Amino acid sequence: MCDTVVVVRPDCVLFAKNSDRPPEEAQVIDWQPAREHPPGSFVECTHLRIPQRRRTHAVMLSRPSWMWGAEMATNEHGVTVGNEAVFTRHGVPRTGLTGMDLVRLAVERAASAESAVETILDLVAQFGQGGSCDRHNPSFRYFSSFLVADRRRAFVLETAGPHHAVEEVRGARSISNGLTIPGFAEAHSDVIKTWAARCRIRQPRTEANAQMADELLGLLSVLRDHGPVAARTGQIDYHPLLGGMTGPCMHAAGLAVDSQTTASWVSRLSRSGDRHLVTATAAPCTALFKPVSVHEPLDRELLGAPAYGRADQHSLFWLHERLHRLVMQDPEQLLSHYEAERDAVERRFLDSPPSSAQAFSESRQLLHKWTKLVTDALAASPLPRPKRARWVERYWHRQNRRVGL
Repeated sequence: MCDTVVVVRPDCVLFAKNSDRPPEEAQVIDWQPAREHPPGSFVECTHLRIPQRRRTHAVMLSRPSWMWGAEMATNEHGVTVGNEAVFTRHGVPRTGLTGMDLVRLAVERAASAESAVETILDLVAQFGQGGSCDRHNPSFRYFSSFLVADRRRAFVLETAGPHHAVEEVRGARSISNGLTIPGFAEAHSDVIKTWAARCRIRQPRTEANAQMADELLGLLSVLRDHGPVAARTGQIDYHPLLGGMTGPCMHAAGLAVDSQTTASWVSRLSRSGDRHLVTATAAPCTALFKPVSVHEPLDRELLGAPAYGRADQHSLFWLHERLHRLVMQDPEQLLSHYEAERDAVERRFLDSPPSSAQAFSESRQLLHKWTKLVTDALAASPLPRPKRARWVERYWHRQNRRVGL
């Protein structure tokens, strides 16, 4: 489950996405340079091998660590794409290109948003959509919708079996885990699964919040939102089957759906230069957004190589998970130990952007500092009783034991 937002303005296009995946699935930032490929070469996607283009653009990807495709991505021309699982009345083939494959292929091959839409549609027509999108659940397959942006324009592209619809964006627009284009949505949506995805709660909320967002800082607030109940009560609205799915900043706990925000990304695309910030970690509400660039790959030491389903002692993703899972025991109290400093650092990153290497190096130091602050606070004043429902506590106890936290 995911949420993607775009705002088209006269001087720029703003883009933001939360990628929601299983909580034990690390997501990595990956850089690929522009390349010339020999005639007749092929590319190995997640499930399919397809002919390669003669030339591919330089790209920056945020992708699940086990997957070839990307949840969100951008290229040297400013083409930036995110996708969403959508639930339709059409059966999804066992083999094909995943929505994530299509995101990566679009930014590798297209130099404009319009060309990226055409690229996705051409690939779907040739090879189809399909294949498992969950490492441990081969039956979890879906069609996708896409938000496709460049420095001037943006489009919503929705697919359902052999059908598709395209809408050019005016102003603010968001997509979530359900079809949204009028007429197309009514004709092809699976009503029950779309309801269960809670997208009819999240999508209008993210779109309304995006309309009020002030530049990139405002988009960070859009992605950190926990939904309407949390806005009223301060408490995440956990559902026993679905977890905390009513807000774009999603927290797992459901018996039927265990989706959680595992990576977040915001962009400002303009002809004067593109800006991108990513968490490279889960849970934007507890995380720090850091500047990145298509042309500035990071040393592996700054990110680590996080494994699926097993915590390590070095990768940025799993270091942050230690902090995140501590804070979520009582977010209102424990986040306050470092939230003001976190917000000040982000404002500094936006006002006077450091190099990506400097920002990520500083973020690792801050992560150790903040984890110690929260750990010391819990040692000095243990929680008298769990703040979350007992079944939520049991869920996270099992998750922590499974990954070794």
